Amino acid sequence: MVVYRPHEVTSLRHLGSWALLAFSAGAVNAGALLACQRFVAHVTGTVTRIGVDAGDFLALDYLLVLVAFIAGAASAILLARKVGAQKPAYWLPLTLVSLTLVGVALAGHAGLFGVFGGTVETAHDFALLAILSFAMGMQNAAVAASTAMAVRTTHMTGPATDLAIALAVLASGDGKERDEAKRSILLRTTKLVAFVTGAVAMTLIGSRLGFLAFTIPAVTGLLATARSFMPKREGEGTDEATA
Repeated sequence: MVVYRPHEVTSLRHLGSWALLAFSAGAVNAGALLACQRFVAHVTGTVTRIGVDAGDFLALDYLLVLVAFIAGAASAILLARKVGAQKPAYWLPLTLVSLTLVGVALAGHAGLFGVFGGTVETAHDFALLAILSFAMGMQNAAVAASTAMAVRTTHMTGPATDLAIALAVLASGDGKERDEAKRSILLRTTKLVAFVTGAVAMTLIGSRLGFLAFTIPAVTGLLATARSFMPKREGEGTDEATA
C-alpha cells in the first residue's frame, strides 16, 4: 500500500504537496469553526464533545461526526485499493475530497446548511460537520497510507510531537541520526506552518465569501493531488531529489 519511500516523502516535490494538503485541512478546520463553531479535521475535539454531552442528544450527533471521519478513512483505502491494480490509486479519494468541498461550498451558498456563522443546533449543522469530517478522514488516510504513516495532514498533534523529538535528536545525536532529524524537522515545520496559514486564509476569506470559501481548500487539494498522486505518464521518472 505504500507509494513513497522515506527519502521520497521529504523530496522537494512532495514536500510542497504535503504543505498544500495541510493548508487545505487547516482551511477546512477553520471553515467549520466559522460556519458552526466546531472543528472537523481531527477527532480529539469530537470525542471530547461526546464525553461532555453524554446523556444529551448532542452526544449522538457528535458520534455521527466521529463515525463519518472513520468511514471516510476506510473508504479512502477501499477505493484506492479497488481502483489501483498494482499500486493503490490514492489520487481517487483525494480528488473526491476536493469535489466534496466544492459540493459543500455550492450547497452552503444555496442555503442547504443554514446560515454561515451559526451554532450547532440543527440537523443541517451536523450534516455539514459529518460531510467535512468524512472528507478529512479520506484525506488523512490516503496520505498516511501512501507514506507508511510518515505524513498526516489533517491534525497537528502528531507532527508537533514528531518535531519535538527530531529537535531533541538533532541536539543529542550524530551522523545519520542528525541528517534524518533535519529532514523530519523540515517536514513537520512545513506542515505546521501550512496548516496555520490555511486557517488564517479561511478566516479572512470565509468572513467575506461564506460557504464559497470552501472552494479554496478544494483547489489546493487538487493541486497537491496533481503534483504527487496522479498516475505518471509512460517514461516519466520518479522525483528523487531530497530536501
